[in-house]
Amino acid sequence: MAEGSTIDAGEVAKFEAMAAEWWDPTGKFKPLHMMNPIRLDYIVAQIAAEFDRDPAAPRPFDGLRLLDIGCGGGLLSEPMARLGAQVTGADAAPRNIPVAQVHAEQAGLDIDYRHTTAEDLAVAGERFDVVLNMEVVEHVADPLAYLTACQTLLKPGGLMLCSTINRNPKSFALAIFGAEWVMRWLPKGTHEWSKFITPDELYALIAQAGLTPVDRKGFVFNPLSWRWSISDTDLSVNYVTASVKPEA
Repeated sequence: MAEGSTIDAGEVAKFEAMAAEWWDPTGKFKPLHMMNPIRLDYIVAQIAAEFDRDPAAPRPFDGLRLLDIGCGGGLLSEPMARLGAQVTGADAAPRNIPVAQVHAEQAGLDIDYRHTTAEDLAVAGERFDVVLNMEVVEHVADPLAYLTACQTLLKPGGLMLCSTINRNPKSFALAIFGAEWVMRWLPKGTHEWSKFITPDELYALIAQAGLTPVDRKGFVFNPLSWRWSISDTDLSVNYVTASVKPEA
């Protein structure tokens, strides 16, 4: 890995231990499977708006190069490839990559999966139209350095979508106590509450990294309907941001 990497080895080990379960909708990644449809709705809408694409077209993202950083088993990489994007999926946990590669091959999808980091890709001169940075920033050792690497990876006019978890008593109650201790959707210790980032903190970090924040929304879980939805106002637990790299 590149010198100065923001990778937290302990965080990587947690997800590597769960690698084989990525595509099990009832396993340890059940929360992501449940949330994935609204994540995709947001991602598709933002990319379509930024690059003036028709999401109803057969392959609306043809010609766009997209990086899914922290790709895991490919839950976002695969639908992006189906929409026509040229997808690179990167993950710091080596065991995730063969899981993602095999699943993509079985689905007939051509995705460039790599065991690497944002920093290494940036040093190598890789550049993308879109960077998906979903549920990663709360697991890195240095969020600003990591987001700066993501900024470097974007072409001028490029779009970064970054989601994470707010830091407040409600997020502890739901994301840690509820999801890890009560529902046991995730192993205990998957998240560290102290690493959660508030929306204002994330906006400030994104701006410091050289990007312009343009949107943020909440991902809200309703325990009565057992469904997720996108909210304009409720960013109290899970939330997502969109930011762009200024034109040169």
